[in-house]
Amino acid sequence: MRLSGELQVAGDKSITHRAIILSSLATGQTVIHNPLLGADCLSTLEIFKQFGVTYQLTANQLIIDSPGVDGFTYSNSILDAGNSGTTARLLMGVLSALPTTLTLVGDASLSKRPMKRVTSPLKQMGACIELTHDQTLPATIKGQSLNGIEYELPVASAQVKSAIMLAAMFASGETKIHEPVPTRDHTEKMFEDFQIVYNKENRVITLSGPQMPKTPGQVFVPADISSAAFFMVAALMVEGSDLILKNVGLNETRCGIVDVLLQMGGRLTIQNERYFGGERVADIRVQYTKDLKGIIIEGEMIPRLIDEIPIIALLATKAMGQTIIKDAEELKVKETNRIDVTVGELKAIGANLFSTEDGMVINGDINLSYHPALVSSHGDHRIAMMLYVASLLMKNELEIEEMQAMNISYPDFLVHMQKVLK
Repeated sequence: MRLSGELQVAGDKSITHRAIILSSLATGQTVIHNPLLGADCLSTLEIFKQFGVTYQLTANQLIIDSPGVDGFTYSNSILDAGNSGTTARLLMGVLSALPTTLTLVGDASLSKRPMKRVTSPLKQMGACIELTHDQTLPATIKGQSLNGIEYELPVASAQVKSAIMLAAMFASGETKIHEPVPTRDHTEKMFEDFQIVYNKENRVITLSGPQMPKTPGQVFVPADISSAAFFMVAALMVEGSDLILKNVGLNETRCGIVDVLLQMGGRLTIQNERYFGGERVADIRVQYTKDLKGIIIEGEMIPRLIDEIPIIALLATKAMGQTIIKDAEELKVKETNRIDVTVGELKAIGANLFSTEDGMVINGDINLSYHPALVSSHGDHRIAMMLYVASLLMKNELEIEEMQAMNISYPDFLVHMQKVLK
């Protein structure tokens, strides 16, 4: 068994969320090409449907027709973000300015995730948001007139930055956001597509409001590098593999996985580099690599690959030497505590690693043989896909509970995997 041929993985989840939000706020029709319509993005879409936005799906297109924010209707005050932290956090920036009172809820997992980091700057802008005593969902949001602020992000977070930027579109006056380190900049690029004027210099974003998005007519979504990561690692680890992944987004703030795999000695080749809808994309050829080596991953690299750490950890278990992951506290507040869950599930199949306060230490062994165990995704889509990749390296079957979690970000994961397994 090996991975071979060509594959275009699912569209980028982060970009799809932002395309749906801005298309819904803009008046008129927007065609989104190659969207990811997993459960998370559908949660965003369904919320805007409740406001009177209509949509239709055709072959690999999402067509959104919106009356514009001034034409929104509010017949239902309960909005369900499902499992999607991106939906909840980004939309708080929008809902804070709408002329009504709304309650934002989520599923059991999302309702445990912290929201204060978003509500704190929004309240400084004049938002009226009430969370639970634990600073989690549900959130009751009473729309207010917002004002611009100057805000230094205490931690690197693209979601918090984006929530503030969306609120700043509605706010009177100037908003300045200072980033401690660069984070993914899909919101900034999407603002350019939708003619929202801002300035970004030395990690400071300046935006004057109010200004509303104007539809560009079409938005193009590249293949999601976070989804491609599972195929990249699988091809590096499964003997004889030679796989080409098409149209993968290589946004500088997201492509840390490529840098790390190259540092570990992986045989990756970037081909046909170009720009697609304002985003850098390329085809990536990945070939089986036996002699991978452990490295240290820390600092400014972490925000560039935060979602890929579980699959990197799997790869590191079969690399020579020690891999140390630092500065990844953000993983504790994902769909699960991804530090502890990743370590626990990989230990269950025989890997040698342990968790730390801000990451993990993985003692790699090129000759490691995983053994069968009962493992679980714990409802986390990235853990589910990581464990499936691990199963490709085992002689016996691996029993994985809650595999359906992968539908959150990649409903076609198993179909695409079967397509390239030969």
